[in-house]
Amino acid sequence: MNLSILIPLLNEEESLKELYTWIIKVMQSNNYSYEIIFVDDGSTDNSWQIIEGFSNENPSVKGIRFMKNFGKSQALHAGFAKAKGDVIITMDADLQDSPDEIPELYEMIINQKYDLVSGWKKKRYDSVVAKNLPSKLFNWAARKTSGVELNDFNCGLKAYKNVVVKNIEVSGEMHRYIPVLAKNAGFGKIGEKVVIHQARKYGETKFGMERFINGFLDLITIWFLSRFGKRPMHLFGAMGSLMFIIGFLSAGYIGVSKLYHMYTGMKYTLVTNNPWFYIALTTMILGTQLFLAGFLGEIILRTKSNEARYKVAREVNF
Repeated sequence: MNLSILIPLLNEEESLKELYTWIIKVMQSNNYSYEIIFVDDGSTDNSWQIIEGFSNENPSVKGIRFMKNFGKSQALHAGFAKAKGDVIITMDADLQDSPDEIPELYEMIINQKYDLVSGWKKKRYDSVVAKNLPSKLFNWAARKTSGVELNDFNCGLKAYKNVVVKNIEVSGEMHRYIPVLAKNAGFGKIGEKVVIHQARKYGETKFGMERFINGFLDLITIWFLSRFGKRPMHLFGAMGSLMFIIGFLSAGYIGVSKLYHMYTGMKYTLVTNNPWFYIALTTMILGTQLFLAGFLGEIILRTKSNEARYKVAREVNF
């Protein structure tokens, strides 16, 4: 199978028919063998009924319905697990991503041997203050932190080799950082393609300004996980040991200093009256806690739970 088109969605009943017709037109004009996977992330409108209608008329259309809204990352993870195409294309269901981009994305993966190609919405139709400026700041920080040179991490239109999606785990809200996850998994050939950004035709965006705050927090998380996710003791253990040694030496100096003053008959104060003693003691306690945090992190890493991150209510055509 050439292509798996993966579309996570939430309450997009107005745009689904137009999007489906558009994708089918592109597939047929290029003679692709394909499957379209809709992942309904807990929609409360008629989105699922529309998807069931597509699947009844076209066996290449498949659907996954979550029991409630679990998030875009979980929707992508569920779709990646089911995808069978040589190339997986992800796109949003709001018609802001153009299916006409699919052939070029497919060609870049198959012929130019990219592992992943991310879309870049160079010209946007979003609000400058509400989305464009925060997005530019967010992408700059992501580039500097991750080392992945992309201009638009958050673009939903991306293409992947099948082997890439089978070797990454998208959890939490990490869908923004799939290129970073791919790089950390050993897939180094990551490209970018300027794509058309279309103004939203129906409904309202499902993401507010809080996504940028969450995005920066997730960026810190993925930076930590990429460097120390498999060895937390290397960070917390090293910091804890250093702080404990500094605190211990400081406390020792304070004690020796008092003994020296007592021995020479010089004026001295009680150790407990010296504020530096409490600073040294606090440093030792913090160092011990950091060391224990690293130790517990190592234990948790080795006994990591496989608890389900989403619950599927129904599937069609799988």
